[in-house]
Amino acid sequence: MNPKHIILDTDPGIDDALAILLALASPEVVLDGISAVHGNASAEQVTTNALSILELANASHIPVYQGCDLPLVKESLLSPETHGNSGLGYANLSAPATKPQIKHGSDYLIEQIMSHPGEITLVAIGPLTNVAIAIRKEPRIVQNVKEVFVMGGAIKHQGNTTPLAEYNTFVDPHSAHIVFHSGMPIILTPLDVTYECIFLKEDLNRLLKIDSPITKFISDSTRFYMEFHDEYQKIDGCVINDPMTLALTYMPEICDYQDLYVDVDISTGVGLGNTFADFYNYEKKKPNMKVAMGVRPRMFMELFLERMEKLAKTIS
Repeated sequence: MNPKHIILDTDPGIDDALAILLALASPEVVLDGISAVHGNASAEQVTTNALSILELANASHIPVYQGCDLPLVKESLLSPETHGNSGLGYANLSAPATKPQIKHGSDYLIEQIMSHPGEITLVAIGPLTNVAIAIRKEPRIVQNVKEVFVMGGAIKHQGNTTPLAEYNTFVDPHSAHIVFHSGMPIILTPLDVTYECIFLKEDLNRLLKIDSPITKFISDSTRFYMEFHDEYQKIDGCVINDPMTLALTYMPEICDYQDLYVDVDISTGVGLGNTFADFYNYEKKKPNMKVAMGVRPRMFMELFLERMEKLAKTIS
């Protein structure tokens, strides 16, 4: 089996950083590049974070492209209370020696997808602004992308940013609306499954048996995240949404899926950013995505821990 070529569109972010590390530790995929987008911190900050994480893992040959710094319509919403001021919790990575590429993140998506039709798997784990802009600039990427994995939304689950809305979708619901209705082959990983996947203190302790800059980074970043989850959501441990989405690119059996018609509320009001599925097909519309609705959490966590242990042993 040839490895899948993936592009990560991301806003690192603690769990985004873990998704980057998982991609690097997974022989089933080749990380071609990263397009950074506003979200957990500003576009400039998350671009720096992406470069620093790649350097930490001896992977600074992978190009990083800075993308959109603002949502399409609504005002910006960053999340320092969840991810810390830098976006990486208590982790203190050195400033990257590498620089981002000159091209804009959305143009990089267009260029890669159009020059490798049917070969690029896009993994979008932040707000969808870069992807929406790319669709508007070059609609043919919709037919030419192999598949699109999106971490976002909460279907039957409550929101984690408003009572109804998940963070990535709430930050830029208008972009989510464009992407959801684009015709792209989407696999959605909503909070319904990611909130079952909790990275526990004992999982962290297992990783800390290996002395490595990788395990130190995971510890320093997730400690902040665990404190947030404990204080705001009474969760012991922390939810690592994004690595699970990345893992589905090569281990789909972690989840059970339903083909559903999913929409996102872009009306102003309490429902803004709410993602909902037409389970009974009231609207007689064809499903527009495959949605992960069931999960085997420890199957994913075991994979994640094994890969992180292996990566940590190669980097001292």
